[in-house]
Amino acid sequence: MKSKHLLLFLGILAAATGQSTSKAIVVNLDTAKWTHEKGAADDSEGVMLRTDPATGGMDLLVRFPAGHVIPPHFHDSNEHIIVVEGQLTLRQDSGEVQRLSCSSKTRCTFYLSWDGKPESHPAK
Repeated sequence: MKSKHLLLFLGILAAATGQSTSKAIVVNLDTAKWTHEKGAADDSEGVMLRTDPATGGMDLLVRFPAGHVIPPHFHDSNEHIIVVEGQLTLRQDSGEVQRLSCSSKTRCTFYLSWDGKPESHPAK
């Protein structure tokens, strides 16, 4: 899923869930309601956990198939990633450009959080 597709996917998930920022959220990976991005060429999926209408921040679970690569990009807000399955490789240069890939032989599942709007910009 390309960066612009990831943002569209995240926006659709945020609008669809309309979750409040004040409720506890418990999600089991096996029973979560994973949403597949329509038109995606691979099996990328996500589960929106929380959106913050005041800051635009959000928390979600994401999973990508083995070998999936996200093109080089950067964000205006801070991003937090916790890998829960597989091996996710993150390379970041001094200009804050990041390169992500699922480098395991199995899918990669991870928790992803932004403290502000997760707008992504392609690297130049």
